[in-house]
Amino acid sequence: MDWKIFFLTFGTVFLAELGDKTQLATMMFSTQSKSPWIVFAGAALALVISSFLAVIVGQVVEKYVPVNIVKAAAGCAFIVIGGLIIVSLLKGAGS
Repeated sequence: MDWKIFFLTFGTVFLAELGDKTQLATMMFSTQSKSPWIVFAGAALALVISSFLAVIVGQVVEKYVPVNIVKAAAGCAFIVIGGLIIVSLLKGAGS
């Protein structure tokens, strides 16, 4: 097992998930539920399945698209998403 990749992936996903919409939605469900372990199980299963799909898609994309193009596309997507978030925050502050 490649522990370096394991811990790099764990750390990156863990930090990326802190405070995101998924975690906030899970907290909301937990506050409204009398079954917090069911909420945990549902959220954990959703993350496992979405991660599984990401790995499968990543393996398929890697066969057909050069890695530098994938990195550039991901970087551009993050920039666009960040820009959209900033614009929405500025619009909200002006209201």
